[in-house]
Amino acid sequence: MVAASPDYTLRLRYAWRVCSVTSLGLVLIGIAGSTLNVALPAVVRHFHATPFEASWILLAFLLVNTASLVFFGRVADLLGRREVYLAGFALFTLASLLAGLSPDVWFLVAMRVVQAIGSAMILANGTVIITAAFPPDRLSQGMGVYIGTLSVAQLAGPTVGGLIAEAAGWQWIFWVNVPAGVIALVWGAFTLRKVPRGPREPVDALGNLLIFAALTAFLLALSEIGNGGLVVIVGGAVTAVLVPLILVVERRASHPVLDLRLFGGRMLACANLASFCNALARAALILVVALYFQAARGVDAFTAGLSVLPVPVGMALASPIAGALGRRVSPYALSIGGSLFSAAGLLTLMLTARPGTPYWIIGVGLFLAGCGSGTFLTGNTTQVMSALPAGSLGVVNGFRLMVMNVGVVISVGLSLTVLTSAVSPALRAQVYGGTLSKLSPVAVEQLMSGFQRTYGVLFGVALAGALLAALARQPSDRDG
Repeated sequence: MVAASPDYTLRLRYAWRVCSVTSLGLVLIGIAGSTLNVALPAVVRHFHATPFEASWILLAFLLVNTASLVFFGRVADLLGRREVYLAGFALFTLASLLAGLSPDVWFLVAMRVVQAIGSAMILANGTVIITAAFPPDRLSQGMGVYIGTLSVAQLAGPTVGGLIAEAAGWQWIFWVNVPAGVIALVWGAFTLRKVPRGPREPVDALGNLLIFAALTAFLLALSEIGNGGLVVIVGGAVTAVLVPLILVVERRASHPVLDLRLFGGRMLACANLASFCNALARAALILVVALYFQAARGVDAFTAGLSVLPVPVGMALASPIAGALGRRVSPYALSIGGSLFSAAGLLTLMLTARPGTPYWIIGVGLFLAGCGSGTFLTGNTTQVMSALPAGSLGVVNGFRLMVMNVGVVISVGLSLTVLTSAVSPALRAQVYGGTLSKLSPVAVEQLMSGFQRTYGVLFGVALAGALLAALARQPSDRDG
């Protein structure tokens, strides 16, 4: 066994310090999002917010964050990843401080927009910074730890959010980010080395504007698809017009924010589509299962929250294990295996969707799905980032995250639509309120068919993701 060279050892030590910075950023953003999901009712009650205002507290962040990822990936390639990344921490921390001081709901929405910009600056560059820091043979390990921290955030966020909102007030949902953000900013400034800036090329302002407009129209239409109406029609029409226009504009731009040539190869196209499918199959699972325990089995929200823990536990365990296996197993194989594990978990849930199903069976299905997602995310991310030239890492990573975010939004909207279609419109409020089990066994049985169909749709999407992951093969994978 050949001993590692001193330069290699020093690089590896630096890489793990970088991983601690980027992982802290992912935990900060992940916990901030999941705690607000739990504490949103307290915020709504404080401001006496309407349903429209309440939805925009969440939707504003999602829209701006999703639409900004590609932009800040490109800006970081030009201006420096370290600088943009640290600016994101500063912006996110300042917005969190001001959000807790909000005098009205629309000021809070505005601060959520600023938070989203800071979050996009962090997310669009965290994976890129890790990729540049780690030696190629250790990248999968670093990526496994990095992805695993997302599971930690998902695991801790709901519990932390409930405790903070109950004990200290909704303002502390935002203020708790401030000391964590300051620590992350200082540690990042101390740890991250400066990266030479690229050539000063113009930013594709028109392309960014069109992409933002198209995503806004699409996500607005998707958020209202359950209600129908003019918003869905107009949003769909605007999206249909803007998508081909974006393709034309980006092909003609001298320095496009979305360089379509980077996604022309089969590997990148299939890997990104597989990532989209994984996000679609994964994102709504905890929400759907929590509704199952509350609406069909009549448990309280805290018990339902404990019941879904096998998903983030599975992700938290599988991500670093997959990273360690990455030294012997190719990222390509990890991506396929993770997709198949996710599909197996969803199939288990689909076949056993009954009001009285023993919890251990449900727990096995959830754990398999969580392990599959953790394995897939580690393999897929490593595969994509390892195959790219250094100059395109930022924009491709931003595009990859944007695709995943859109999958998350579609997952929630699609799952809730399929689930509630099993009961009459008059009973749907009881489903969302978790009180359907108190009405009648007949209504619960109707809802169970909705759960079966929802799991079936997610299972089909997970299988499609496995097929796409299999198609994302490079010549080198045949030997790995």
